[in-house]
Amino acid sequence: MTKLRLAIVGAGPAGIYAADILLRTERSFEVSIDLFEHLPAPYGLVRYGVAPDHPRIKGVVNALRGVLDRGDIRIFGNVHFGEDITLDDLKQHYNAVIFATGAVRDASLDIPGIDAKESYGAADFVSWYDGHPDVPRTWPLTGEHVGMIGNGNVALDAARVLAKHADDLLPTEIPANVYEILKQSPVTDVHVFGRRGPAQVKFTPLELRELGELNDVDMVVYDEDFDYDEASKEAIATNKQVKVIDRVLQKWRELPSANGAGGEASRRLHLHFWAKPVEVKTDDEGRVASLVYERTKSDGAGGVVGTGELREQPLGQLYRAVGYFGSPLKDVPFDDRHGVIPNHEGQVLAEDSNDILPGVYATGWIKRGPVGLIGHTKSDAMETITHLVNDQGSWWQPADPSEEAIPALLASRDVKWTDLDGWHRLDGHEVALGEPEGRERVKVVPRDEMVKISRGE
Repeated sequence: MTKLRLAIVGAGPAGIYAADILLRTERSFEVSIDLFEHLPAPYGLVRYGVAPDHPRIKGVVNALRGVLDRGDIRIFGNVHFGEDITLDDLKQHYNAVIFATGAVRDASLDIPGIDAKESYGAADFVSWYDGHPDVPRTWPLTGEHVGMIGNGNVALDAARVLAKHADDLLPTEIPANVYEILKQSPVTDVHVFGRRGPAQVKFTPLELRELGELNDVDMVVYDEDFDYDEASKEAIATNKQVKVIDRVLQKWRELPSANGAGGEASRRLHLHFWAKPVEVKTDDEGRVASLVYERTKSDGAGGVVGTGELREQPLGQLYRAVGYFGSPLKDVPFDDRHGVIPNHEGQVLAEDSNDILPGVYATGWIKRGPVGLIGHTKSDAMETITHLVNDQGSWWQPADPSEEAIPALLASRDVKWTDLDGWHRLDGHEVALGEPEGRERVKVVPRDEMVKISRGE
């Protein structure tokens, strides 16, 4: 019977779902799957890209855990593709590879002054407060007024963490160093800027509702943003999600804090709609001083046009949450413009000819770009797996497909990889750290410490 030896690079939801779908697909061959992950722990952006106060993520983690804990997928953590193991290595030991490396960099925003001191990408901030092992342990929280450019879930997540009181994050898995820095935060006002109107936002009702539940934080919306045109009224009338969002915002219009009048709380979170960033102004030392934005209006078709009216909001710090962007992988084709691996339905294409590269596949955000939620990731993986199964005649023919070859190769290169048992050790250790404080877990942050715990050293 034919046997497929498959490597998957990336142990986030995209990689794990691809493995699970293949193992549950009817096929005429045996399957052996190895997952490679550059971090010592699995789950990708579910562990390192979602705010720690999101309870709904537990369900996703439990589903991913269930797949890995079946024991029919090997995992090699703390292994860097392109350094510890290469594409040529994979061709020597596997029939095919699926890249599921996601998108973790901040997309750029092309406006003057965006690279000023105290101007950051929200993805970097999220990685910091989620305890990512490869980012600095400190974060400079400066200035009372902070700006957030973007109207998606990441923008609201980061804005919520900035506005929330540190003690209210203590029940979560927030790392100790993050809590200590947030505790000293001077922030009083967080301003979220979106260039479209309230009926065209990208965030979900759940994200929005969570803002209104913050302790000692007033929500501030502005009446001028709710002069709806026919397109917005139609969206509210026909889309259940938009209707819920509008209902929440309309309630906030009735609060004492509406229009910036000032409420009872010590902190405020302002939502500025119809606000297109134009320029970041700086002080004499090159630090963020303010954001200049243009008031926009609906074009009647879901987009916006400028009104020519410029406004300026003084700020001490600015974040952009305008999307994630993929990173290139060594010896793998890459589309620099879109931040993805060029592909046809998951079959990777050669950069120069657009021919399908035998044995090389992609799934998740590195395949389609950073759009869609978990449901999209599953259907995305199904499409890629369908091609992989049907392409049996063009798989690689590895010189040594034995399962022993990879541990031997990594050991010969002195790679300190972590496995599933190691993840269970680290997981148990983090849960034990949280127990005395009544918390679900306390994340271990330094990479070397994660590796030592995982390897039982």
